[in-house]
Amino acid sequence: MRMGPEIIVPVALFAMICAVVCVPLYLKSKERMEMQATLRLAIEKGQPVPPEVIEALTRNVKTPPTRLRDLRAGIIWLAIGVGVALATYFGDFIHGDGDFDGFGIACIPAVIGVAFIVLSFFNPNKEQRV
Repeated sequence: MRMGPEIIVPVALFAMICAVVCVPLYLKSKERMEMQATLRLAIEKGQPVPPEVIEALTRNVKTPPTRLRDLRAGIIWLAIGVGVALATYFGDFIHGDGDFDGFGIACIPAVIGVAFIVLSFFNPNKEQRV
């Protein structure tokens, strides 16, 4: 059995997506584990912990979503949906198919965007001004 492009291309696509997502997550967790081991060793030896180390460990802690973040995310998702819809419309218009199959796919990010925008109105957390 010979593996042609009809098998290799989809497998390579999914492998690339997995590599783009998984490799940075793995490297970040490995770096964090090394930082914690170094911090643990310093505490065991009685060394003072510099504030820079504490800041580095707490820098990536997720903060609760705010109204502005929800609104921004909603606008981005809505724009993606509109972009997919326009690409479908003009692609089918130019090629003369007229079936507009991509509108169903365009609805998914558009509805997510609308949900984020609606959530931004109900979110009690306000953006912190620095």
